[in-house]
Amino acid sequence: MSNPLGLWRRWWARRQQRWAPYLFISPFYILFLTFGLFPIVFSLTLSFHSWRAVGGLGTMRWIGLENYKFLLTDPWFWQSLWNTLILLVISGLPQHLIALPLAFLLNRRLPPRVRHLYSASYFFPYITSTVAISLVFGTIFGLHYGILNQLLNYLASATWSRWLFGWLKASLPINWLGKAVYIKPSIAIVVLWHWFGWNTILYLAGLQTIPKELFEAAKVDGANVWHEFWHISLPLLRPIIFFAVTMTIIGNMQLFDEPFILTGGTGG
Repeated sequence: MSNPLGLWRRWWARRQQRWAPYLFISPFYILFLTFGLFPIVFSLTLSFHSWRAVGGLGTMRWIGLENYKFLLTDPWFWQSLWNTLILLVISGLPQHLIALPLAFLLNRRLPPRVRHLYSASYFFPYITSTVAISLVFGTIFGLHYGILNQLLNYLASATWSRWLFGWLKASLPINWLGKAVYIKPSIAIVVLWHWFGWNTILYLAGLQTIPKELFEAAKVDGANVWHEFWHISLPLLRPIIFFAVTMTIIGNMQLFDEPFILTGGTGG
């Protein structure tokens, strides 16, 4: 006669084996549903309604596509989209043009310990608070007491550099954060400094996954550094390049903190 307690234990053990994986991954899905999926669905639903939040959910009124119609006919939307695309080009493209060759040189020329030190230094801007970065660069780009204007004024006045920078004297101080012609490059410099280190580490990690035998075989065949980069590293890094560029596009489309803090919300 079978033991009921033994049967129950075997049944419970099978249940544990079946449900344990779902239990372990459940925290992720609970957090994703709460802070990821729900805000997306609620925002999509809200886009078809007119709602005064202080009045509660009962004040939501269906208006169909009116919000989208207002958005697409608002000139400020198209102007902001155009500004975002400009910043994407002048800040996003240099990130990868600098990060990819730099990662290649770090991977090729430096011993591991030194490479790790450089990697940490390049990654430091990424982990620094965006607010702190914007405040520091706000000091650099300040109108009357900014470091950049002070430096340009010195170079335009000094005897040894006047022949090269003297033409700037009449236009100083430059309002880097108050005129549209200057504010986009200023913001682009901040974004570039903030993110190129992250891309460098990303490309460096990808380069370290490439088998060294490929480079050794290329050297035997007489390939130089340029050939190794163009014909080995670049093709094998295409998936990582695609990912990095995609993340850059997403990041630039969400860009808000740097322009808002640098300009004080006034624009340029």
